[in-house]
Amino acid sequence: MEYLFNGVKEFNAKDFHEHKELFENLSKKQTPHTLFIGCSDSRIVPNLITKTLPGDLFVIRNIANLVPFYRESDDFLATTSAIEFAVKALNVENILICGHSNCGGCNALFFDEEQLKNIPHTSKWLQLAKSVKDKINLEPNIHNEPAKREWMTEQLNIIEQMNHLFSYPYIKEKYAKKELNILGWYYIIETGEIFNYNIDEQRFIKIE
Repeated sequence: MEYLFNGVKEFNAKDFHEHKELFENLSKKQTPHTLFIGCSDSRIVPNLITKTLPGDLFVIRNIANLVPFYRESDDFLATTSAIEFAVKALNVENILICGHSNCGGCNALFFDEEQLKNIPHTSKWLQLAKSVKDKINLEPNIHNEPAKREWMTEQLNIIEQMNHLFSYPYIKEKYAKKELNILGWYYIIETGEIFNYNIDEQRFIKIE
């Protein structure tokens, strides 16, 4: 626990002073340019991989970087409300869905019933990627090639969640008017490479 307190002390002594003017400007308002929807995985650090500063990204993180279908409800909708706030209140210019290699959430799509018993809420959440699982299961002999199944699932999930965004009427409208960009990235942890999904070519292309 002590290392967390030491981190705060170091931040106050070094990083805060380095960007003191920025933090003062941010104290009254935020104007992020991008809504970053990423996985909760501890190895994914949005500001690090995009080289952005505080105030640049409005961040949503959840298991397997999922986007619920749009619906009106009296329930407490964390991801849906955060998307709404970013697009309608903050007027972000971009929505970026970032998936990654070795994603535990995507892997959990293929857990058996016994494995899922211990994580019932996770199991429910992953139903948002059921269509991804169904498409992967149609691939011949895919379960005999775990590495291929892994990256195919992770990349297909990014595309599927991008499609989910268009179920939000206000996103669909802004996108049609070219007032909003929608991006899909695939980040490979061990190499640092990031591949952007090209909608026209329907494939991931390395950013370089």
